[in-house]
Amino acid sequence: MINKLILASNSGIRFTILKNNNYDVKQYSSGVDEDEIKLSLIYNGATPLQIAKNLAELKANRVSSKFLNDVVIGADQTLDLNGKNIDKPKNLEDAKNILHNLNNQTHMLHSAICVSRAGSMISHFHDTCLLKMKKLSDKEISNYLEKIELETMLKYGVYQIEGQGKNLFEKISGDIDSIQGLPMKQLKPYLDKLS
Repeated sequence: MINKLILASNSGIRFTILKNNNYDVKQYSSGVDEDEIKLSLIYNGATPLQIAKNLAELKANRVSSKFLNDVVIGADQTLDLNGKNIDKPKNLEDAKNILHNLNNQTHMLHSAICVSRAGSMISHFHDTCLLKMKKLSDKEISNYLEKIELETMLKYGVYQIEGQGKNLFEKISGDIDSIQGLPMKQLKPYLDKLS
């Protein structure tokens, strides 16, 4: 059983999920230029799920090549609206447009994990959750955006399900850890068997 991990990310929520599952975790940024890679993948026809898997693997392998004896977890999450990848907002106006597009729609959150050791992937997992946003008025969208710090939104996306974001949804189908970006139901049993 492995309990010492390196998380190839600066994500506070993923770090907390691993800590809450009793793992000794260190964080190390992969330095991957996600925007450039996403553009290349989209140009080549990648789906939102493929984008998440590719980025998770790239992050894990890059960090794992620096820590050859450690188990490294890379993770990525994409928001999929009708087959189109929806990125994090670039500014407040972009956030408003994204929420208008998600309004009264069901979208998917694809959470992918790659487990690497010695610079190579040793396993990978993904989970897809469905979220149906309520029908929101322009005023409700504006009120929501006023409650959220712009910096938080730009870093983590238009909603954080662990905070005010949960109030935007009519229906949520999926595991909360996966919705927050780390599918522990798949990862934990694997790590518990790994030596």
